[in-house]
Amino acid sequence: MKRLFLLAFVFAPFILSASPKYWIYLKNKDLNAVPAVSALTLENRLKLGLVASDEMDLPVKGEYERALREQSVNIINRSKWLNAVSAIMTSEQAMKVRELDFVQEVVPIDPGFYIARTKAIEKAQMAPVMSQVQANAFTKENISAKDVTIGVIDAGFYGADSSLSLTQIFSNKRILGIRDYVKPGRSGELLFSTAESFSDMHGTEVLAAIAGIDFQDEIQYGMATNAKFYLARTDYSLREYRGEEDNWIAAMEWMDSLGVRLINTSLGYAKGFSDPKENYVPSQMDGKTSAISKAAQIASDRKGIMLIVSAGNEGDDKSWEIVSAPADAKGVLAVGATNGKLWNRIGYSSVGPEFLSYVKPNVSCFSLYGTSLSAPVITGFAACLLQANPKLTNKELISLIEKSAHLYPYGNNFVGYGVPQASRALALAKAPYLPDNAKLINAKGRSIDVDVDSEEQMVAIYRKKTDKDVMAQQVAKIQNGKISLKRQNGERFTTIDLKNYVIEVAWD
Repeated sequence: MKRLFLLAFVFAPFILSASPKYWIYLKNKDLNAVPAVSALTLENRLKLGLVASDEMDLPVKGEYERALREQSVNIINRSKWLNAVSAIMTSEQAMKVRELDFVQEVVPIDPGFYIARTKAIEKAQMAPVMSQVQANAFTKENISAKDVTIGVIDAGFYGADSSLSLTQIFSNKRILGIRDYVKPGRSGELLFSTAESFSDMHGTEVLAAIAGIDFQDEIQYGMATNAKFYLARTDYSLREYRGEEDNWIAAMEWMDSLGVRLINTSLGYAKGFSDPKENYVPSQMDGKTSAISKAAQIASDRKGIMLIVSAGNEGDDKSWEIVSAPADAKGVLAVGATNGKLWNRIGYSSVGPEFLSYVKPNVSCFSLYGTSLSAPVITGFAACLLQANPKLTNKELISLIEKSAHLYPYGNNFVGYGVPQASRALALAKAPYLPDNAKLINAKGRSIDVDVDSEEQMVAIYRKKTDKDVMAQQVAKIQNGKISLKRQNGERFTTIDLKNYVIEVAWD
């Protein structure tokens, strides 16, 4: 029997392309053109209360493309949303293109893309996360993401059609479409049967974490076991660089044009190693600098798409630490990773930048080997909620998942609002009811004894300098039904995580 592998994000540099790739941003569009989206897309938007179609749905002007080709420009991808094309050009070509009267800006697509390497783990290690998020609550209600369509943008889907955990998806013909943006035109059969590195299996394992179930061994890996899928490969595993962000945006726009409302991606963009002047720096993880984050925000605000992304695995890297793009975009649901026992942040999981006004990551769940696994778990979770209430908008769904998480409303930049709980989420999906699982205590002076009701002996606490920014993640001991706290310098809030209950201490 084929052993299932789960793949981890160990961010590492790779060889860069010899010919630079650029974004060519264009000045205008043909307002009389036909929107390049499907009838289902228009129908979905109207149901969600969005404008059915706008200028961003109009294709890039054909006459501009022809003019660029006359300059021997090799166009790779087109973005309706950004009104831009990506192209491989020499620096001399780029200079000439900048002078064209219909070109607004020419921007290099910098090197520095980070992608997953692989680590094998045993099947039993998937069990804790399913228990942690209360997946059985969906099972009891016969919820398995039936009639929900999910898009998966990843590095490759090698072996997906022969994976035991994905048998029900392929046998029931629930793969609706496949596109390879790395090698355009390649068939699904080749995508499933050809691998150039272990990273080409990454999307297969992500797919299993969303919807996998092994009937032979009676092991469920994901929650969306009856969902339908569109798959897109946007990363070339043997040459990883940030220049592939245009592939990602093209895949997003393709899925949007087909009416896909829920998309998972476990790819991220951070810093590079060729020319330091071109690398991202942490301050640029502001949700509005990178092209990929701009596109993600458009997907959220204008297209009604629920985008779930990995927060990143840079938590232990002192030169970076924070989330990578597009997890920094306000409109996406960024997912971090927790330890199994205490539900606090596992060391590698990227933290949210303190300069953001909103909480990142949004939520977290258990994963030993990378946020590339935790994000698809929550994608399956979200798909089940869409079956329970198909009328939920993407922003309502993000809010619902955050409110269902075990630390809500006391989120932080280590684990977000914590681990989503299916029982709470289902209650919220059916009615605007929020169980009272939180308590606020005002503390005076430098110390306080907090009464707690828990069977645990040790619990996680977060010492915070603001209402969201963590100074230190610690473990506290419960003695005689109490936790004794001493205020640290600069500490304004302390969150006590009891899993089924959260206590927030506000220091006067």
